[in-house]
Amino acid sequence: MSKNNEVIFLQQIKGFIFDLDGTLYLGEKALPCAVDTIQAIREQGKRVLFISNKPLEPPESYAAKLTRLGIPASADEVITSGYVLGTYLSQQYPDLAYYVVGEENLKAELRAFGLKVLEELWDQNEKFVIEPSGIDAVVIAFDRTLDYRKLNTAYQALRHGAHFFATNPDKTCPMPGGGIPDAGATLAALEYLTGRKVEVMAGKPGRVMMEVAMQCLGLPPERCLVIGDRLETDVRMGIEAGMHAAVVLTGASSREQAEEAMPAPDLILDDLGTLLRLLRASEWGSKRGDEF
Repeated sequence: MSKNNEVIFLQQIKGFIFDLDGTLYLGEKALPCAVDTIQAIREQGKRVLFISNKPLEPPESYAAKLTRLGIPASADEVITSGYVLGTYLSQQYPDLAYYVVGEENLKAELRAFGLKVLEELWDQNEKFVIEPSGIDAVVIAFDRTLDYRKLNTAYQALRHGAHFFATNPDKTCPMPGGGIPDAGATLAALEYLTGRKVEVMAGKPGRVMMEVAMQCLGLPPERCLVIGDRLETDVRMGIEAGMHAAVVLTGASSREQAEEAMPAPDLILDDLGTLLRLLRASEWGSKRGDEF
């Protein structure tokens, strides 16, 4: 897409859906031009939504972090995979007992939706076959406290027919200096062990997250642009939902990967400074009456 076409394309976009890690910030530092880009979008009267596959904190915490980094945000502008999963399960499977391979914040969030989240089966030896009595469903999430007890318990429950849900499929979580293992690794291990596939994926690239995002924005998908650093989640999700998608090369994806990706992103951005320049050009074009 030529620069002129990119400018015209952005004039049609009314809602911007931003990934967080690797797109707007890394660790506790905003990425270059992130603050100015969000400000420019809002000054143009367009909608912004923030989404994250990381289920470690509730939306309020991510909104507070964005605000602290110079991007004012409210909790109702943030959607996490934990929030999406809690919403979905409370509506579709409210009476199940859940074993969660995840951290305490996610367990608390799911309980806040009225769901029954089980404690560990401490009376059983994790080095042997665990009897998963009472477990109706297993939830797999990003868990930095993962151990053999959790893996064994989830495996035994799934082997006995428990429902199989997950917050997100990410292989790694981007961090300053590289990345750390994410939920995708645990998910792949359990799918391999059991021969089963996850029933519902709450986060990117699952359809559930985009359904929630559409409700929040109140816009048709063709007027929305998803911006993220992962081709296999952010870009794929946006395109499969009928939206437009842009990949930013400040996180998990390289230019070579982006240029060879199928489905292909509408825009490949070196960083958010590229998007900011295009936004300013589109605003100037609109004032001249160039918008069609």
